[in-house]
Amino acid sequence: MSDRVPYLTSKLQGFGTTIFGEMSALALATNSVNLGQGFPDTDGPREVLDAAIAAINSGQNQYPPAIGVPMLRDAIVEHQRRFYGLEFDATTEVLVTAGSSEGLASALLALLDAGDEVITFEPMFDIYQACIAMAGGQVKAVTLHPPTFGVDIDEVRAAVTPRTKLILLNSPHNPTGKVFNRAELQAIADIAIEHDLIVVTDEVYEHLTFDGIEHIPLSTLPGMRERTLTASSGGKTFNTTGWKVGWLTGPAALVAAARTAKQYLTYVSSGPFQPAIAVGLRLPDSYFAEIALDLQSKRDRLCDGLVEVGFDVFRPQGTYFVTVDIRPLRADGDGMAFCRELPGMCSVVAIPNQVFYTDPRRGRHLVRFAFSKRLDVLDDAVSRLKGLAR
Repeated sequence: MSDRVPYLTSKLQGFGTTIFGEMSALALATNSVNLGQGFPDTDGPREVLDAAIAAINSGQNQYPPAIGVPMLRDAIVEHQRRFYGLEFDATTEVLVTAGSSEGLASALLALLDAGDEVITFEPMFDIYQACIAMAGGQVKAVTLHPPTFGVDIDEVRAAVTPRTKLILLNSPHNPTGKVFNRAELQAIADIAIEHDLIVVTDEVYEHLTFDGIEHIPLSTLPGMRERTLTASSGGKTFNTTGWKVGWLTGPAALVAAARTAKQYLTYVSSGPFQPAIAVGLRLPDSYFAEIALDLQSKRDRLCDGLVEVGFDVFRPQGTYFVTVDIRPLRADGDGMAFCRELPGMCSVVAIPNQVFYTDPRRGRHLVRFAFSKRLDVLDDAVSRLKGLAR
């Protein structure tokens, strides 16, 4: 029997329903603890929530400006200067998007012609492959291997061909939790400059790094600001993932290209939430330090529990997620079957990492858990998972 979906363009055949939709529906149907999809279960800072309420009550409920409300664009410029020493023009070098996902989609649709190749790193967030496919591009994946998920720069160099158009880099990295270090970033930058490549970076977890590890935007390295388009958002930093307020920053020509595509997608979004995220970006340094420390404690709580359960655990340097090798508990290493059976076995939901690979066999034995939950929820999940070892 063919798995081909009627009427669906050949560019999207094989993608099917996103694994996050499938597993979240399974969590609801089985009343399971959902450690699959990456969203917090607590609200963000009161100042940000109150700013959204005030914006709604003051009538900011119609179409915002196409490039984003001035207050938010100014706050994004201030944020990039404050944390990274980067300067941007709020009118020509900043674009507000419907989450970072639309920012990335806009960038890829705008920059890729049919047959252009994109070097990226797998496992990768699932929208990357789909957006590259919709743009007519081709993925050239460089695999990051546990336990460190380090970059083999020789593999990156070997992936470059005359058809390579851009590098797509995600750091802090979903799903592994890896934070690319300065040496790795410099080596990637050297390749981009040598071959005159554009770089699109996904930095949504920029403030969620642990153990004193620094997030380094690629655009801060010499020669990279003028060829790098950076996507980020307020959802992860301010526990407002449902608001879908993201942005792109970069040189005017790259931002203008992405804006051309973006205007035919959502056009605009998140009107009253934009000034609220601006308030968040202007919160004191203590807020950004505290949210990372809080999440680090949750990481440690879940990772320690997963070790007790019996998994091989690859402790992350950042993000919401931890990857485990399931083979100590499931000899056949079938992560997809494991995740589909897990709700019935112990009422916990996780994500099979194989969906993040161009060749699912590479990640077949790996599973991702989210720790962006309350400590009591994490403890409950671990208690349930301990039943697997009995």
